[in-house]
This record gives sequence, structure tokens and C-alpha cells, in this order.
Amino acid sequence: MDIRLWILLVTIPLVPLGIIRTMKALVPLSITALVLIMFGLSITLYYTFTDIPPLSQRELITHPKDWPLFFATVLFAMEGIGTVLPIENSMEHPQHFLGCPGVLNTAMSVVVVLYGFVGFFGYARFGPDTKASITLNLGSETSLGELVKILVALSILFTYGLQFTVPTEIVWKKVGPMVSEAKQEVGYYVLRATMILGTVIIAVIVPDLGPFISLVGAVCFSILGLFCPAIIELMTYYEEGYGPMKYLLVKDTIVIFLAAAALISGTYTSIQEIVEFYMK
Repeated sequence: MDIRLWILLVTIPLVPLGIIRTMKALVPLSITALVLIMFGLSITLYYTFTDIPPLSQRELITHPKDWPLFFATVLFAMEGIGTVLPIENSMEHPQHFLGCPGVLNTAMSVVVVLYGFVGFFGYARFGPDTKASITLNLGSETSLGELVKILVALSILFTYGLQFTVPTEIVWKKVGPMVSEAKQEVGYYVLRATMILGTVIIAVIVPDLGPFISLVGAVCFSILGLFCPAIIELMTYYEEGYGPMKYLLVKDTIVIFLAAAALISGTYTSIQEIVEFYMK
């Protein structure tokens, strides 16, 4: 069956799961997704640590022209940052979210370790043949390899509502006032379902996400994840001052420079990759 038909079939469970708006209802789904993704990760690591060739056979540092793709992909990994504020606002004790260790620091430490761990050993195992998603390297000839793909797909499905909360709330603030008071709730769910269908249409048009991951990371997350927060912090502390030796000014200036470099170089390199991919 064509992959586009599978994408359309996924719309059936995606819409009802994606329109859930209350955090309490999303928690069980998120826990289930976490269990599935950890189980899938365990199987992936099993395959990854099987028949690892010597590191001497791997190119430890790639050509500098490919570095922008790496940085853009790393920025894409920040996609979960959009759920930070909704989670903090829905916590019974939001003061536990920040600080040391804090929910945010603990969660992000685990994420960084897992990303680095899987990235290093995934490349050590599969080398330059590593695909956009490491699960695709497991092949379709084994039942466990297919099981991992199913587990990852289900985990994404179950967390779709959580990831969709922030963009929906942003759009609803603009659209909500245009809807009558009596139809506010219906209008919200219609908007959310419409936006979900929009993502499905994009997936049907561009079913192969690999070449676009770096582009999304370079454009969206370099601006929203690095550039904008640095500018906002500079504006916030403008009157109070930037601390001893103006460390906030120095830090944010470096972040802005890195964001600009990632945006320009990452976008250029990613577009080159996309053109080469579709010219094959």
C-alpha cells in the first residue's frame, strides 16, 4: 500500500487523540508513550550493539560542509521545548519545575544523555548508512525491527495532543474572539481538528521527512529556540542591568550569533540536500 494511504488512515485515531485539551487527560497517554518509546529504545540498542565494527573504520569527524546539517538536526531535537510552559502551568507545585534538580533539569539531562548515547553508538554501528531515523536501519526482515517502528509510531500518536497544545492555544487567542460565546468550545475543537488535518495534508505532500528535518531545525528552532529567547532576555533585563561583568549580555550575544550562523548555514545546506534528494 502506498505510504500516503497509510498516512490518511492514521488520521482516524489522530484527530480524536489530538483534540484532547486537558493536561490530566493527556498524562496517561504520555506515560504510555514513554513506556512504548523506552521499550522500542531497548530493542534498538540491542540491534545497535550487535556486531559493532571497530571505530577505526568510521570517519570520526565529517567534512566541515556537513556540520551545518548536524547543528540544524540538533536544533530540531529541541522540538519539545514548546511544552515547557503548559506543563509548568498545569503542575500542582510549579515551583518544583525549575531549580536544582527540578523537573526541567532532570528531564533535559535524561534527554541529552539519551540523544548523545543513541547518536554515538548508532553511528558507530551503521556508519554513513545511518538513516534519518535509526529505527529505519533495523530493516524489515525481522519481527523485532518492525515492532520498534510500531512502538515509536504509537508513542508519537499518543503524545500528539500534548505537542499540539501550544500552537493551538496561540492560534485560538486570535480566532477565539471571532467566535460567539455560545460556540466557543465547539469552535476550539473545530480549529484543533482543522489544524491536525493540515499537518496530515503536509505529511501526504511530503511523506519523506528526512531531508526536511534539518531545514525545520535550521529555520524554526534557531529563531524560536535561540534567537527570540536571547532577545527577550536582553529586553527584560535592560533596565535592571545584565549582572556582574554584563555576563547576560555576553551570553545572549553569543547565543544570537550562533542562532544566526545556524539559520544561514543550516538553511543553505538543508535546501541543497533537499534538491539533491528529489533530483535522484
